[in-house]
Amino acid sequence: MAMTVHVDIVSAEEQIFSGLAEFVALPGEAGELGILPGHMPLMTRIKPGAVRVKVPNQAEEELVFVAGGILEVQPGLVTVLADTAIRGKDLDEAKALDAKRRAEEVLSNQSAQLDYAKAQAELTEAIAQIAAIQKLRKRH
Repeated sequence: MAMTVHVDIVSAEEQIFSGLAEFVALPGEAGELGILPGHMPLMTRIKPGAVRVKVPNQAEEELVFVAGGILEVQPGLVTVLADTAIRGKDLDEAKALDAKRRAEEVLSNQSAQLDYAKAQAELTEAIAQIAAIQKLRKRH
């Protein structure tokens, strides 16, 4: 039997995933992070993107989109505290594409009174969500 670690993925609204995993991969601030059982303790911020969880005895990885948050790794426990988290199967490509289009329009309108950082964050989140949807689509 493969070694496992307990993984919890939670958002402000709900617990998205809780269970054993052979590994977890997610977008850290400095790049993609891979967490295996026995990983050294770690706490870091994560960027918007896909969290992939390899569940024992399950062919396909669980995919969860997160809009940023915090990763904490302790012996035997990996916790992802996400600002927003959406199960892969619940992602809506049309909504993500519409959010991307709106954010791009706001950013391209130089004369608008806008919160540039907010619009940039919304664009980044929409692009990450679309990438997660495309990863999920490739698996099928």
